Amino acid sequence: MTPSQTLPSLTLKSLTARPLLLPLKRPVVARIATIDVWPVILLDMETEEGVSGRAYLEPYVPKSMRYLVPALHDLGEMLKGRQVAPVEFFQAAQNSLHFVGYEGLSMIAASGLDMVAWDCLARAVDVPLCVLLGGSVGPVPAYNSNGLWLKSPAAVAAEALELIAEGDFTALKFRMGRDRLADDLATAAALRDAVGPEVALMVDFNQGLDMAEALARCHGIDDLGLAWIEEPVIYDDFAGYAKLTAALKTPLQIGENFYGPRDMYKALEAKACDLVMPDFMRIGGVTGWQQAAGLAAAANIPMSTHLYPEVAAHVMRVTRTAHWLEWQDWAEPILAEPYAVVDGALQIPDRPGLGLEWDMAAIKRFAVD
Repeated sequence: MTPSQTLPSLTLKSLTARPLLLPLKRPVVARIATIDVWPVILLDMETEEGVSGRAYLEPYVPKSMRYLVPALHDLGEMLKGRQVAPVEFFQAAQNSLHFVGYEGLSMIAASGLDMVAWDCLARAVDVPLCVLLGGSVGPVPAYNSNGLWLKSPAAVAAEALELIAEGDFTALKFRMGRDRLADDLATAAALRDAVGPEVALMVDFNQGLDMAEALARCHGIDDLGLAWIEEPVIYDDFAGYAKLTAALKTPLQIGENFYGPRDMYKALEAKACDLVMPDFMRIGGVTGWQQAAGLAAAANIPMSTHLYPEVAAHVMRVTRTAHWLEWQDWAEPILAEPYAVVDGALQIPDRPGLGLEWDMAAIKRFAVD
């Protein structure tokens, strides 16, 4: 899009949300949960001008789709006939849910609306989203987060080699939180022996520890040369995270549970982390990410992504303190043309918007009645 071009005016005709359940090739096995099917809500925005938008949500818990799908349809009806303007849509969605709160399912619904509206707008001018946002198409450094759950040391080590081969990755994330610290340490040792010294390793506790455990466990792994330690305790314990951040040499990563940029501001103000990694359905979609990225830039805090690799790739190209993209292929079964990973970097395709199109046969197979 050249400086002389203007964005076309689009009028919202409909917003459709379709719930799916996808099987996971490598089930999630964390201290707080085991997940073997992955809920996905497909979002399709249609305009009176014939331009369509595509995006999706991943709300973790299948039963949450019973509430999110009607909420999204309600938002579509509320905004029907209005000009497609992502920032205004996001604000209108939040305002309409003000009395039930801005967090939880309210934020997830507003975020989904935001992401599909941005895709629609970028498609209207026939440019990738990153270009519409002021950036360019290019690769985004990624780490593979598709596995390495709470399995035996030998199983984790073998799986790590599979994950590296999925895209010549130079960084992997594995999980800790086994019954004994010794078992976590044995897994870390087996993993390092398998992948060698050059592969960056991140560790995630998935909020599985209390504060006393976190102090012991995090100090116990503080000399392993990890890229970061992620979410050892419950996500909103900023005082506890501040204590850990001050005590550890290894950078502390939080943020996938920030519900909007204000949560991130509170965490940074409390000195609760060294790194942040917002999740798109909680931070506020593309609009919320942009606001949060300004906070990260002002604080000089590296910013990584959580889930939604296709959206993540585009916004990382315009994020001042962009760090790592978390790559997972959990939504790929329903994508007609998944993004490629080459030399450990996600490649943004030169397609309009997010470049997502659905595999209709797969959608029929995984649809929820």
